[in-house]
Amino acid sequence: MSEVPGSPVIGAICRPQVSPEEMLRAAREAEDAGLAELWLWEDCFLEGGLTSAAAILAATERMVVGIGLLPMPLRNVAITAMEVSTLARMFPGRLKVTVGHGVQPWMEQVGARVSSPMGLAREYLTALRRLLAGEHVTVAGRYVQLDDVMLGWPPVTPVPVLLGAIGPKSIALAGECADGVLLDADFSIDEARQAVAACLAARQEAGVDEPFEVALYQRFYRGPDAAAAVARDTREGGSPAGIVDDVEAVAERAQGFAAVGVGTVILMPSATETDPADYLRMVATEVAHRLRA
Repeated sequence: MSEVPGSPVIGAICRPQVSPEEMLRAAREAEDAGLAELWLWEDCFLEGGLTSAAAILAATERMVVGIGLLPMPLRNVAITAMEVSTLARMFPGRLKVTVGHGVQPWMEQVGARVSSPMGLAREYLTALRRLLAGEHVTVAGRYVQLDDVMLGWPPVTPVPVLLGAIGPKSIALAGECADGVLLDADFSIDEARQAVAACLAARQEAGVDEPFEVALYQRFYRGPDAAAAVARDTREGGSPAGIVDDVEAVAERAQGFAAVGVGTVILMPSATETDPADYLRMVATEVAHRLRA
């Protein structure tokens, strides 16, 4: 993260409500339009995040693919490391990965809910980053158990591992144990400023002196029901931070986030967006043009 804020990287989400075949078509069109980063997430029980990322990386040549996020309770950390490393070696420098606690009712639905999501996150992040660094890893934790595990094909280029965080404890843990943080779409600019400061303070206290990435989702909804959808989709306790139909306003908001330390702003369509490929093209051209201007 640069100490002198500039224009952020602008990415966009292809939501998992889009069918797999349509997602792949939209991704190809997004790269043709010049989109810098395409982000996916893994909702139960829709597309797999790593599977989707693999297909999109293979179908494109330049675009970075971010996964935000993979729920840690669902995935053994060794399997996650193997799959992430495979993609990182096939497509070096084009993959970003975020892990998170998962939606707790879904985790319970599949028998994967843990009693201490924070405890799992600390063990998981530490083990995953060590595995991706090519280390022999032995862990006898409450949730993560590894006995002298080492990847046969660790990444040649570093793969950033971010933590999806909302609450203060998760934000601090991201600063301490992850390569970055992914903030959700309900953060205002002032709340993002506070979160960035908290991450960096936790990092300093832990004695970590490595680059740290800050990414943030931002709702940018289109259409006649967009304003109502922003209000409806805001989580309890969150800020209704969405932008409706105004390219100039969303570009200005993105620049505001950059000024408080957010390096990547990822624009999110509504769940009722009717043309995901057009949405990605719009972000790649109109929003990015406003920022360059």
